[in-house]
Amino acid sequence: MTEASPAPRSSRLSGFYQKSVAERLALIATWANLTPDEMAIIDNGLSTAQADKMIENVVGRYSLPLGIGVNFLLNQRDYLIPMVVEEPSIVAAVSFAAKLARDGGGFITGSTEPVMIAQIQLLDVPDLAQATAAILAEKATLLALANTSPTIAKQGGGPVDIEVRPLPQTPTTPMLIVHLLFDTRDAMGANAVNTAAETIAPVLERLSGGRALLRILSNLTDQRRAWAEVTIPAQSFAASGHHGLAVIENIAHANAFAVADPYRAATHNKGIFNGIDAVAIATGNDWRAIEAGAHAYAARDGQYRALTEWRVVEGREAGGEDERRSAFLYGRLELPLAVGIVGGATRAHPLAQVALKILGIQSARELSEVMAAVGLAQNLAALRALTTEGIQRGHMALHARQIAVAAGAQGAEVDRIAVQLVREGQIRVERAKELLGNK
Repeated sequence: MTEASPAPRSSRLSGFYQKSVAERLALIATWANLTPDEMAIIDNGLSTAQADKMIENVVGRYSLPLGIGVNFLLNQRDYLIPMVVEEPSIVAAVSFAAKLARDGGGFITGSTEPVMIAQIQLLDVPDLAQATAAILAEKATLLALANTSPTIAKQGGGPVDIEVRPLPQTPTTPMLIVHLLFDTRDAMGANAVNTAAETIAPVLERLSGGRALLRILSNLTDQRRAWAEVTIPAQSFAASGHHGLAVIENIAHANAFAVADPYRAATHNKGIFNGIDAVAIATGNDWRAIEAGAHAYAARDGQYRALTEWRVVEGREAGGEDERRSAFLYGRLELPLAVGIVGGATRAHPLAQVALKILGIQSARELSEVMAAVGLAQNLAALRALTTEGIQRGHMALHARQIAVAAGAQGAEVDRIAVQLVREGQIRVERAKELLGNK
């Protein structure tokens, strides 16, 4: 007698937000097979003793909410998404957008090899062209010398190429920039590539006749990108008096605005990082490095633009012989995403380890693809809200609970006051205090 296969897991958790914190945690524990100790970590987080070993001059800890984005389907696999963020509506919005994406079969994601760039700045080079030729002639020797991480080498990574970029005109002096391309596998790789850059710098000085100044990674990781795509039928957007086709056409118009105008693009892209940053923080990754690289990438043609593409496309709805042509919303997000699942805070922070277990990922590339899908979903949620009822309606309703807490509400009072604030349309601390005084 063969053992029955376990039922497939689904991230489609209807009514998850209506459950108590304890009920939600129990569901997540079952999903990720968390131990009692790991469940305790979610509740207690980082200890002061652990924090003292992570950074300098520690005096305490600063806690942020850990939420779960639900409904995510990537490459036909379900994911629950740990997100650390302080702003209301972000987790709810991304979960709603992920539900919409399921109507089109979910997200399709992909990524490049995890290649980082280390830069070595050479000054006082007598002849830039001659130095370039000399360096490239010794590429094999330089790559062998740069193979400084046995751990990464065991995983099949290490230095893969040398590039040389002459900068004859700068505000100070001509310089030669050498790029060391380094496959860091499942590490973000900052320490590995910085060490490799420092190791080969003396040889580059000898080959170029110049002197090495800066030897450090670049956060514009355009060799290490991830992308996500989604195609959703127009009828999925038909709700609350809005025609589905009109909604997706307006989403495309809103995206075109962000492609053409840097003032709009800044806010548009910030919304993308509402989701990506939340996953980065939850998993112990460097959200500042991710943002720096992505914003530079958004301006790669000389103007800062939206990172996303949204357009209306025509396709066929499934239905056997009754298939008919319909309108769909197609979206794509591609950006540099240098993340890791080993080393750094991903290992030092106990909650980051639990978050990675909830995600159930197997590689840094997979994590980057999850982040790309979350960013695309977050952007979709924002554009749908902006082009229909407006961004404030849903956001302020969720913000009302923060206002109630700020006014001094506790326990059951929080939701009671928040509901009344929304009903009155007066989501203000002063009004919340009045309601507390009238209880």
